[in-house]
Amino acid sequence: MPETAPAGGEVVPMSSGHGQPLAPRLSICWSRGNSLRVSLFSLASFEDEAGGEVVEVKLCDGGDGEISNAQWRTIAYDSVSPFAMLQNRRNSMSSFSNINPSPYHLECWEYMMDYSKDINVLLGNKKSSVDSLIEDPDIFLKKTEEPTCLKAAWELMEMFYVNKLSQAWLPERIVDWLADYDRLFAALHGTVHMKVMNFQNVHNDIEVYEDDLRYWDVIESALAVGWLEIVVKMLRRHGSYQLDQLSNRETENGLVEAVALLISKMPRMRSELEPGRLGECYKAKPDFIKAWDKWRGQITKLDSCAFWIQCHHGQTREGLKKLLQILLGNTNSLLAATTNWLELCVSHLIYIRPFTVGLESMYNLAQNCIQLKPMSSPHKLMNIIIGILGENTEVVLAECSKEFGPWMVAHAIELLTVGSNEAESLLHEERYNLGEISLEELHRLAYAQVLSSHALTWQIAPVYLSSCMKHGMGLLEILLYKQPVQLKELLLKNLEICRLYDLDDCSSNIMKMAGVYHWKHGRKGSGIYWLQQARDEFRLNKIAQQLFASVGKSISDESFKQWEGLIGLLDSESNAAGGFEFLHKYRDFKRSLQQIGDGKNDIAAQKAIDSLMLLMRNTSTPQRFWLPLLNDSLKLLNWQHRPLLSVSNTNLLLNKLQELSSARLHPGFVKPDLPAEALNSVRLALATNLGRAILEE
Repeated sequence: MPETAPAGGEVVPMSSGHGQPLAPRLSICWSRGNSLRVSLFSLASFEDEAGGEVVEVKLCDGGDGEISNAQWRTIAYDSVSPFAMLQNRRNSMSSFSNINPSPYHLECWEYMMDYSKDINVLLGNKKSSVDSLIEDPDIFLKKTEEPTCLKAAWELMEMFYVNKLSQAWLPERIVDWLADYDRLFAALHGTVHMKVMNFQNVHNDIEVYEDDLRYWDVIESALAVGWLEIVVKMLRRHGSYQLDQLSNRETENGLVEAVALLISKMPRMRSELEPGRLGECYKAKPDFIKAWDKWRGQITKLDSCAFWIQCHHGQTREGLKKLLQILLGNTNSLLAATTNWLELCVSHLIYIRPFTVGLESMYNLAQNCIQLKPMSSPHKLMNIIIGILGENTEVVLAECSKEFGPWMVAHAIELLTVGSNEAESLLHEERYNLGEISLEELHRLAYAQVLSSHALTWQIAPVYLSSCMKHGMGLLEILLYKQPVQLKELLLKNLEICRLYDLDDCSSNIMKMAGVYHWKHGRKGSGIYWLQQARDEFRLNKIAQQLFASVGKSISDESFKQWEGLIGLLDSESNAAGGFEFLHKYRDFKRSLQQIGDGKNDIAAQKAIDSLMLLMRNTSTPQRFWLPLLNDSLKLLNWQHRPLLSVSNTNLLLNKLQELSSARLHPGFVKPDLPAEALNSVRLALATNLGRAILEE
């Protein structure tokens, strides 16, 4: 563990009790997950024993806490499949891009849209918060799952970068986006959503709605941002709709209903409207312009009619007049009804500039709205919006990295390059100061590093590393080498990853590591198995040399079973030099010796002699084992019932002994670990057997 000594003083003041402080030692290392293990050791004093303390410090992930670690891991796992599918589709089409580029780009855009939708779904279900609940008149806003800034940011990028088919209806899509996510801005700024929720919490205590200024204030704000359903629902809570009031307030009720009807018939340029949404849908611009002009004319006509004189309730008259001014796009009314520049910008897109197209126009509008409603501390989503509208890919990338971390950047880069040659050049260009890799590869590597650092997510890091052309595969091999090999399931997962990415050498090395680990820790069978899978002849030969040490020695039944099992695992055909072949034949010989029993089984004894002769004749039998083999066979050579060796076989063995005697004179001769009289005992037994064999023949 790396140690850090204090410089110029103690990290934690500690005293020995004799006026001399003891300098502690501080050790810091990684623990599990995103935790650090901090160990503080103090030196022993004259009277006290050495002490210390070890604590684990959990590092903050830099987020705002709206998504837990478990949810992040779920997102990380669920996003692997869409990312991998997109990369595979790109790779499969790359060979055809130069031949027929137009269909390629169209198909690539469709794949990108599928990818974006898949990611969007795993970030949470989209439920609009402004849907009207007819069955409950006291509820203006539905209680839905709390939205997240992560999903809001992703939908922003999908809206502006990917969904090109809806560019003509972009203002309406921005209105829908704000309706879903306006509540996210409440932490730093006031919002229309907050106004509606506050009124919803207290409206049951209000006896006469139209007499309460909050009632009209909420309606104006909701209308400014296009929440038509809420506006109409609240207008129809007006006191003039009460049965006992209709006869006395007929004109007033008529004006309220006329405004509500105009709002519910507002032309909207969009592809479709969900059930329960108000407004009239127009897909073609000429039809929308015609309907818009007619609708505006009706508003102007209502605003200047004589019925207002007959409306004796002042607050109703003023409130309805303000609503008409909002519908007519009065800038002062819109400014007063909204709470921040983003809501003001949306209100301009609805009532003043419904035909706005192009990011430049929207960016200029946003800048004007920011000047009208400046903020001391803008929300992180607002910074992303400004970056998108300003067509500044670097700002968007930096904000995503700062606010949402490496997951967001690694996946959102795919969206930023759709249809933009400038963004594609920025993100795909190799940079010298980054080690000749692109920004895209840099952020993928950063995300893969985050995944690799956690035991629960390292297995999905290869998907991202394999998409990095420069350094990905090298870092993938390093990642695989660092995984522990003692757990079978983890080892098999490691090898499966190697197979998927054609890392044959890496797979072989991992199996060698596993073999060595198991052998050193006493699991010799597993060690041999993995070394054989790796075809590691060098280490298998080393193991064979260790097994050779048992040749000629007395082995207990239990030890023989283990030794016999290890030899059985070794492939006799894997080494042409004969080491493993000899061990297999020696194993068969030892088995036959054990079957002799009490020395009366002639058939078993003859079988053992045959095994001995196979070993002695075979060139794979090392010379240093000749005498141990013959020493093991003394019982056979001195067989009481009859000589088991023929004259020719006995002479062969005597010649082997003669060769062995000559070999003793060479400096490299390895003397067997046998009693001193072993050679004489074997020579005497062979001479006796030779005489008996001659007489018998």
